[in-house]
Amino acid sequence: MKFTPPLAKGRLIRRYKRFLAEVELDSGEIITLHCPNTGSMKNCLLPGSDLWYLPATDPKRSTAGSWVITTTPFGTLANINTHYANRLVEEALLEGLIDIGPFTTLKREVRYGTENSRIDFCLTKTDGEEIYIEVKSVTLGFEESDIAAFPDAVTIRGQKHLRELTALAKSGTRAILLYCINLTGAKGVRPADEIDPTYGKLLREAVAAGVEVIAYGTTITPEEIKITHPLPVIL
Repeated sequence: MKFTPPLAKGRLIRRYKRFLAEVELDSGEIITLHCPNTGSMKNCLLPGSDLWYLPATDPKRSTAGSWVITTTPFGTLANINTHYANRLVEEALLEGLIDIGPFTTLKREVRYGTENSRIDFCLTKTDGEEIYIEVKSVTLGFEESDIAAFPDAVTIRGQKHLRELTALAKSGTRAILLYCINLTGAKGVRPADEIDPTYGKLLREAVAAGVEVIAYGTTITPEEIKITHPLPVIL
């Protein structure tokens, strides 16, 4: 996913009201950005650090743009725009960068399961087999480890998705949980049992039931964010 022109730069003053961020530009001007991340953003917030944002083009918009990249307290970069994860995965699927085999059709946001869920992607292979893919964006990193973790807060929605994927796998449908690691320097991902032990338990039960759990890392620059390489999932 290329940004043309490249993202603009600023320095974080604070995130507030979950959806807003106060940012200082090199000129000294203070602007307000939309924060497209409703999560805790644990270990992603460092006042005074560099960030990059997509400037608004609509003069009627209430904020100056949308926050995209942050500098973590550990000097790594994180793509905090959770809306981009599916776009990155779709781009990588269509380019063959994610190795799940050939497919003929790709559908987004398909209803499935018994808990009123929507799967991020439903692929159909040439023989008619369907593949269900749920995508999770990972931004939680640590100073003492290069292994990222998910989630960064208790996720009832994520727990529901694991139950739905587990039911799919038990019924014989190919089900995949894909972690899009939107964090530079990460060499793998694990469940954040210390934050949401229920999620970790359900994840291991899903794997035991036949759910495929895979992870892909990204390269992150103000010019482009792109899925580039597979990474291990450590259970």
